[in-house]
Amino acid sequence: MTSVFHVADANQLLAGLPNAERDACIAVCETVKLTFGQVLLEPTDTITHVYFPIDSFISLIAIIDTDNRLEVAMAGREGMLGASCVLGVAEAPLMALVQGAGSALRIKAVNFQGLLLKCPVLHLRLKRYIYVVMSQLAHSAACNHFHRIEARLARWLLMTQDRAGSDQLHLTHEFLAMMLGVRRAGITLAAIALQTRGLIRYHRGEITVLDRLGLIEASCGCYSKDKALYDNILPPPL
Repeated sequence: MTSVFHVADANQLLAGLPNAERDACIAVCETVKLTFGQVLLEPTDTITHVYFPIDSFISLIAIIDTDNRLEVAMAGREGMLGASCVLGVAEAPLMALVQGAGSALRIKAVNFQGLLLKCPVLHLRLKRYIYVVMSQLAHSAACNHFHRIEARLARWLLMTQDRAGSDQLHLTHEFLAMMLGVRRAGITLAAIALQTRGLIRYHRGEITVLDRLGLIEASCGCYSKDKALYDNILPPPL
């Protein structure tokens, strides 16, 4: 039980809950390991569990057809998977693909619904989180339409670095192309441009972030706006 108490603090949505709500969450959750490439949900699947990542992170991917997919959101220790359950909808809207292996807290959907009824602070934080995700989805749509691939790649690398907690990222051009919804050649040119500026080093599927501040400048402001929105709506506990 001690380990569950410890990991509950590692997810920002659960950190700082009142003791009674914390105990209620711990009573119905389990710690699970998520593996890279694991598909947790497909579009229209019934959500049977919700996940609160600890040191893992999950890509939410819109699927147009077999050959056209686009990552539209990401959930790490700052968020959760299964937010539609907060709205009373048990159908998954997007594919959920584990991008970063690690651990997560998992709660059965039926138990999660019970938590929402008796945990008002948790319920409020999750509603605020949904607002943040909605705003970030809108920003992401605009960014994908108006901004250059280089800026979008910089933003995506920063988001991934935040959740991975490391400067070393294992990312192939093929994977990045799928996540950003562009051709592999576009990713290659964007990565070369960022490397030429001394912001990253790329070699055989390994990307190293060399200059984080420079990468933030290259990210067209979208990364900083998203981060500021989260910090404003969901400030850390005192």
